[in-house]
Amino acid sequence: MVEFPSLSPYWPLIRFLVPLAITNVAIDLGEQALNRGIATVKEDAVEMLASYGLAYSLMKFFTGPMSDFKNVGLVFVNSKRDRRKAVFCMVAAGVIAFVLHILIAYTDLGYYIINKLHHVDESVGHKTRKAFLYLAAFPLLDAMAWIHAGILLKHKYSVIVGSASISDVVAQIVFVAILLHSNLECVEPLLIPILSLYMGALVRFSIVGLGYYCNIHDSIPDSSGLDVGGDATIKKMLSFWWPLALILATQRISRPIVNLFVSRDLKGTSDATEAVAVLTATYPVGHMPYGWLTELRAVYPAFDKNNPSNKLNASSPVTKTNIKKFTFCCLALSLTLCFVVFWTPHASEKILVDVIGVDYAFAELCVVPLRIFSFFPLPVTVRAHLTGWLMTLKKTFVLAPSSVLRIIVLITSLVVLPYMGVHGATLGVGSLLAGFIGESTMVAIAACYVYRQQKNNEMSNELVVEGEDSAPMSEVCSRTQMDAIEELQEEEEEQE
Repeated sequence: MVEFPSLSPYWPLIRFLVPLAITNVAIDLGEQALNRGIATVKEDAVEMLASYGLAYSLMKFFTGPMSDFKNVGLVFVNSKRDRRKAVFCMVAAGVIAFVLHILIAYTDLGYYIINKLHHVDESVGHKTRKAFLYLAAFPLLDAMAWIHAGILLKHKYSVIVGSASISDVVAQIVFVAILLHSNLECVEPLLIPILSLYMGALVRFSIVGLGYYCNIHDSIPDSSGLDVGGDATIKKMLSFWWPLALILATQRISRPIVNLFVSRDLKGTSDATEAVAVLTATYPVGHMPYGWLTELRAVYPAFDKNNPSNKLNASSPVTKTNIKKFTFCCLALSLTLCFVVFWTPHASEKILVDVIGVDYAFAELCVVPLRIFSFFPLPVTVRAHLTGWLMTLKKTFVLAPSSVLRIIVLITSLVVLPYMGVHGATLGVGSLLAGFIGESTMVAIAACYVYRQQKNNEMSNELVVEGEDSAPMSEVCSRTQMDAIEELQEEEEEQE
């Protein structure tokens, strides 16, 4: 058997990323299954798709920041005490999201956000608020699954995380098929995708929860040792999490903002409803070939030399150069997939007709937006790779400005492009691309800033060492004596 020693550092990376990539693709397939559950409804299919799309994208705004607690589990949770603190944070966030869902569903706040801002008619607005109410408990369930997924990733159990997500999608597809044969199609069609979404999340939470208790819970200490910095505090967790949460919140809110501007641009007409429906259908399809690149940001923290699970496998370390080359190969693969799927004649239409179940005329409206998605892999890879490096250094605070720039560029594009003759779903996806490029540029600037700081610190440390080496022996001895005297004085003061 021929062996390739030069490839040996890449096998751990492949084994780690492949389940996560499948996870990401599986989530998109799950969205397609839910969309199909609505598209097969005989009456008002486009209106139902638009209503569910609005509610789902708003709900994603709340669950998005919570899913980034996966990274808290990946970086900070080294003991049972750390896990309890992380779970407490997630329960508190889930309760807040639940209350906000109720307020939007039942108060004038929801009427203003959905009906007035999006310029949708009364029927679509009412169905959207009802769907949002049904989704109120989902953020809490989703959050509890993500925190345990992060802990599993820290210990390289990415296969369990991937299996949980695949099972989530299978459960969604099965329940959509079952519920389509029930009387829900006539009574409350919106419940078909929503109940399926809940069942999938419950399956995913059960698998990652059992995976944690069976493989990790008994092997981690009650509290963290000094070799990993001691127990993480809630303040440290939140300080690490909030920039990532802000970034993901802006990513999640981007879709509702796009839906809002696209709908208002077309003045709330039937074309507006059709454009929002096109966006709802194209988001998961367009996201599928490149979305898994986001998982690259988990690679740096998982293979960090300070990760306790890596100290046991020091014989085959993965270097930074290996990670960089691996990232480049992933980018090349994603770009190839995008251009093959979205630029091959009639390929994207066939996917939309066969997978989602829309008619061919509707699928043709999705072609141009899907081709714009072909250019997303580059900014997404840059962002993911650099974010993972900054997470390892626990310097996520420098990422916060990137989220602000993303929203500024996004809104500017949504305002300016209609004057250039760009409307509908093309306007939405083109503006998203501009926002991605702006965000990735700012992340690159932040990474350069941190890298330069590191270099300056290394140079200053070298100068200090050189200064100590060049100091006379008597001076060094006198310094040592003075340090010893100061330590004794401090001990006496403490005893008093």
